[in-house]
Amino acid sequence: MSELNRLIQELCPEGVPYRALGEVGTFTRGNGFQKSDFVDSGVGCIHYGQIHTYYRTSTDRTISFVSESVAQRSKKAHPGDVIVAITSEDVDAVCKAVAWLGQYEIAVSGHTCILHHNENPRYIAYCFQTKDFASQKRRYAKGTKVVEMKPDNVAKIKIPVPPLPVQAKIVEILDKFTQLEAELEAQLEAELEARRKQYEYYRNELLSFDNLVKRGGVVRLMALGEIGGYQRTRISASELNEEIYVGVENLLQDKQGKVNSSCVPATGNFIRYQKNDVLIGNIRPYLKKIWLATNDGGTNGDVLAFHLSDDFQSQFNPRFLYYQLSSDKFFDYDTQRSRGAKMPRGDKEAILQYKIPVPPLAVQSEIVAILDKFDALTNDLSQGLPAELAMRRAQYEYYRDKLLTFSEKESA
Repeated sequence: MSELNRLIQELCPEGVPYRALGEVGTFTRGNGFQKSDFVDSGVGCIHYGQIHTYYRTSTDRTISFVSESVAQRSKKAHPGDVIVAITSEDVDAVCKAVAWLGQYEIAVSGHTCILHHNENPRYIAYCFQTKDFASQKRRYAKGTKVVEMKPDNVAKIKIPVPPLPVQAKIVEILDKFTQLEAELEAQLEAELEARRKQYEYYRNELLSFDNLVKRGGVVRLMALGEIGGYQRTRISASELNEEIYVGVENLLQDKQGKVNSSCVPATGNFIRYQKNDVLIGNIRPYLKKIWLATNDGGTNGDVLAFHLSDDFQSQFNPRFLYYQLSSDKFFDYDTQRSRGAKMPRGDKEAILQYKIPVPPLAVQSEIVAILDKFDALTNDLSQGLPAELAMRRAQYEYYRDKLLTFSEKESA
C-alpha cells in the first residue's frame, strides 16, 4: 500500500468533506497599486497580471516591489495565503491562484482576492487547477471581453479538505510530478518554438516580393483596399447559431480549419461573412487572431471580415491571401497602428493601405501547397511535438485530478 493510501485509510477512511472555500477561510479583495507604482526595491508585491503570466502554483519571492507608502495603502497577503486573479481575458484563466510561501507579508494589487486559511497553501492552490474547480467557476464567471469572478462567488466553490497529513503527501507527490513535467515541457516548447521560428522564416521568404518574382510572371504590389474591403451587410441574431457565429474570443482554428463554436449573444450588432473571407480580430488581445472562413455566417463588431471584390475573386487563391495576412509582418503593422488605451483597436483604414505582392494564380497555388504542408507539420496537434506536448499536459492533469478526487464524506 502506498504511503498516501495508508494515510487515507488511517485518517479519513469514511471519505473526505467537501467544503466551500468560504468555509475553508476568509477572503479579502486586493487593491492599492498599479504597474506604474513598481520600484527597483522595497516591499514585495504581486500584480494580478503576473499571476497569469509569470507565477505557477506557488512562490516564496516576488519579482516586483512597491514603495513603503504604496504598500501601506495596499491589501496584504500573509505567509500561507493564496492569491487569486479574479479577472482575465477568458473563463479558463480566471481564478488562477498562487500560494504565497514567503516569510513576510506582501502587497497585492486589485483584480485579486486573498484567501486566508489554515490548510496547506500549495494543496489549496492545486485545487484551483482541477477540472472540477473549472466546472464550478463557470457558473459564476461573468463577462465576455473581460471575465470576472466576484470574491463572494469564489467563496461558494467547493473543494475536498482531507486532514493536513494527507494534503501534505499529495503536495509532495504533485510537486515531484510537476517538476518532471515542467522540465520536459520546457524542452518540448523550446524545440517547438525553434520549429515555429523556422516556419516563420521560410514563410516570409516564400511570400516575399523577390521570391515571387523569381517564380515567374508579373508580381503586382497592391493595397488591400484595391483588391477588396470589409463586409458591412447586417445579420440578425435570429439567423445565427453556434455553428456559424464567430466571436472575437473564439477566432481560433482547429486542425480542420474550423473555429470552436461559440454561443450567440442575445444582443449586438452582427455582420455577415462569406466563405473564403479572412476574419481578423480587431481588439486587444485578439489583434493577432485570424481565420479563413470555411462557411458563411456572422460575426460581431470586434472582427473585421475582409472580402475580395468581384473583380479579384478569380485572381486570388483565398489561402494565399490568408497566409499573407497571418504573417508577423502584417500583425506588427496592425498592432503598431492600433488605437486606444485600455482596449486598443486596429485602424481599419490603415489596414486597407497594407500592401501585399500579388503573383499569378498558378504561383499563389504553388506557394499555398508548400505552406500547407509546412503548417501541418509545425502546428497540427495530431502529430509531432505539439501532440507530445499536449499529451504530457493531459497526462499530468489527469494524474493531478485523480489525486485531488476523494469519496465525499456524508454530513453527520
